[in-house]
Amino acid sequence: MTAIIAPEVPTNPVAKLGWVLADAWTLTLRGLSHWARNPTQILAGLAFPILMVLLFGGIFGSGMQVEGGGDYMEYLMPGMFVMSMAFGIGETMAGVTADASKGVTDRFRSMPMSAGSVVLGQSIVNMLYSTVVLVILMGCGAIAGWGWHDGFAPALGGFALLLLLRFALLWVGIYLGLVISSPEAASAVYTLLFPLGIVANTFASPEMMPGWLGTIAEWNPLSSTAHATRELFGNPGVGGTSWIAENAMLMSFVWPLLIFLVFFPLAVRKYRALSR
Repeated sequence: MTAIIAPEVPTNPVAKLGWVLADAWTLTLRGLSHWARNPTQILAGLAFPILMVLLFGGIFGSGMQVEGGGDYMEYLMPGMFVMSMAFGIGETMAGVTADASKGVTDRFRSMPMSAGSVVLGQSIVNMLYSTVVLVILMGCGAIAGWGWHDGFAPALGGFALLLLLRFALLWVGIYLGLVISSPEAASAVYTLLFPLGIVANTFASPEMMPGWLGTIAEWNPLSSTAHATRELFGNPGVGGTSWIAENAMLMSFVWPLLIFLVFFPLAVRKYRALSR
């Protein structure tokens, strides 16, 4: 029997970068093949936000008021887009934890693969998935009466801000997936994601909440992205006298950058530490 000799890890910086990108692309194709075999994953990811749109927009919408006036459905949809990006934390975490519990992560660690390529491949797959989910959800919103009103370029900017938030939060999911030991424990984290999305300006304006709760909602990173996307889409609910509200566009970049700078190195370091 011929022994299998593992290829050496390149030391040249350019060759090493190519090696990392090639491995990341291989893992991306692996994730896409899972979609082809299990298309219900996208449907499952869409089920919750669509149900929330029907519940809050269709049932409670007639009794909801938007601060400053305007149609509640148009106020609601940017908040739902943001919430769907936030709930991606749980989906990412569940996928990483499932790989660990099935021994897939151990197999990757035994191969001459860069730790960066593993987490990068996971992030590419999640961003592609999130883009598809966001496009479909926007289509559902258009059917329900939502739309953008200030042209295609600002709307494209709002779409990009939503994906920027998702990109930052997916590193939270990857890190938690590497930390949490079992899929059962990972599922419990979903219960914490709901308050994260609710205590924000996703469903109601912070000005209409009790003072202390409104302050927490305003400083929720999700609120800055929701506020900024409403402005770019030309939807109601833009305004506010607090510093965080007046600088929502700026903070929609700052919050994701801070989250990324904290959790990206934590995720890579945690993956490397698994082999020790």
